[in-house]
Amino acid sequence: SVQVFTSSGTWTRPASITKVIMEVQGAGGGGCKGGSYHRNGAAGGYAKKFLDVSSISTSTITAGAGGAGAAAGVTGDGTAGGNSIWSDGTNTITGAGGAGASNSVNAQSAGGAGTGGDINIPGQNGAGGAEGHGNSQLGFVGTPTSSGDLPAGSNDGKGYGGAGSAWSGYAFACGSGSGGIVIVWEYK
Repeated sequence: SVQVFTSSGTWTRPASITKVIMEVQGAGGGGCKGGSYHRNGAAGGYAKKFLDVSSISTSTITAGAGGAGAAAGVTGDGTAGGNSIWSDGTNTITGAGGAGASNSVNAQSAGGAGTGGDINIPGQNGAGGAEGHGNSQLGFVGTPTSSGDLPAGSNDGKGYGGAGSAWSGYAFACGSGSGGIVIVWEYK
């Protein structure tokens, strides 16, 4: 069986389940608009872990929220994506959210880390809007553009943990990062 969390909640072990494989994906950061620089946010980190849950009945699940992009007509930074977490009192597995883009610093925003897993994969750093950086293990950066020729929401992160991209056109909002997810694969 499988339980999927795109919002925070509680995982409860089903009867006869003894082991799980979990995937924990942090949320993506939002894009910024300059001012000085137009940049994508960074992607969320990813962690995957096998766990014997014979003695674990519940776990607190956090699904990180995507970071907001700078609003239309505003020179501003994107905000960071939220962390996604499995926490059962003994084990903590985290996909950290990606950083929001800064319009005042000539540097990439940092991808979130994965920690506590058997496999930990950082999210891709953000970069200039035209470079298309900001992909996660389970998602993709929004489509960067400098005009209004794409549908609304095109520059938002896709899937889970993808970063929002920048608009260099002042009249348009920057993309927001896509939210995190926790997937729990359950085995007897």
